[in-house]
Amino acid sequence: MKECRISELYDLSHTAAGEYLRGYGYPWEALAGLKEFILSYGAGLCAEEYEEILPQVWVHKTAKVAPTAYLGAPCVIGAGTEVRHCAFIRGGALIGENCVVGNSVEIKNAILFDNVQVPHFNYVGDSILGYRSHMGAGSVTSNVKSDKTPVCVRVGQERLETGLKKFGAMLGDFVEVGCNSVLNPGTVVGRHTNIYPLSSVRGYVPAGSIYKGAGAVVEKK
Repeated sequence: MKECRISELYDLSHTAAGEYLRGYGYPWEALAGLKEFILSYGAGLCAEEYEEILPQVWVHKTAKVAPTAYLGAPCVIGAGTEVRHCAFIRGGALIGENCVVGNSVEIKNAILFDNVQVPHFNYVGDSILGYRSHMGAGSVTSNVKSDKTPVCVRVGQERLETGLKKFGAMLGDFVEVGCNSVLNPGTVVGRHTNIYPLSSVRGYVPAGSIYKGAGAVVEKK
């Protein structure tokens, strides 16, 4: 399952959680302790750069947060990031630099690397979005199975048990997700991969590929 490991999916120089993530093999292993990490990281931020606008809510002074956005604790909003009207950050969120969190976007227990865009009507829960990844309008992560059993990651015919009942998607660097797609629980998408609009994705999608549908994944040329 090497292809699902943190080292294969992410350039850790593009997130404030780099050292934290280096302590794990698979990215979903970092979800359980994410809130505690954010609390520790936020408490050590420079007061000249970040403002604690609410208890355990730290926002960089160059970030733009709309007055109608909700920022729940704990969370960190990085430099140059824009949080637009009616965004709902429920907590446990580490938002990197130069990100876009758009209107009616909901985020909880998630890491967004630098330059991530979730600009329109997205749900991102129990997930990690790599550097410069982008979710098209209406695309969402589904983080709980309908039968509420623990999530596994499927790589071909193999199954990797995670022990997690809440696990959305792990998007590698430079992933593009098309509009109105659903990333089902336990989805892992390799770097530089494109997901067609209206897709229902589950399991591992290889790096450098185009996902056109179940059983229709082609290599980029």
